Amino acid sequence: MTATRYPFDFDAKYRLGLAALGVLPSTAWVEVDDERIVARFGPWGCTTAADNVIDVCPSGPYQAYRAIGARLSATDQGLTFGTTTRGGVCLLLREPVKGLDPLGKLKHPGVTLTVADPDAFAAHVRRVAGLGT
Repeated sequence: MTATRYPFDFDAKYRLGLAALGVLPSTAWVEVDDERIVARFGPWGCTTAADNVIDVCPSGPYQAYRAIGARLSATDQGLTFGTTTRGGVCLLLREPVKGLDPLGKLKHPGVTLTVADPDAFAAHVRRVAGLGT
């Protein structure tokens, strides 16, 4: 099983601030294979089984204060790994996953990722999750 790596879409105006957090093109990516989805975002990470994804939704554009960096939604406890305000893809999950909290006490029912090719990423996740096209 070969994984496909999707880089994040780094907006130039946020690149320096993200780099200060350790979020660089070399440390921020999402890999998808037939069994799982792994997101790395500098010092943060999130992994889920492909069949844990129940919906894949394009989202954005966003306000910078809600999207840039590793973010927690106060509304639904969703996780965002964001590098641009242009848009991304939200994965809704059957079973919440850990991401921001290294102890795993805080779990996220959804993960938003601002990958460079959101259409290809969304189609790939839909296929491996068995959600159709």
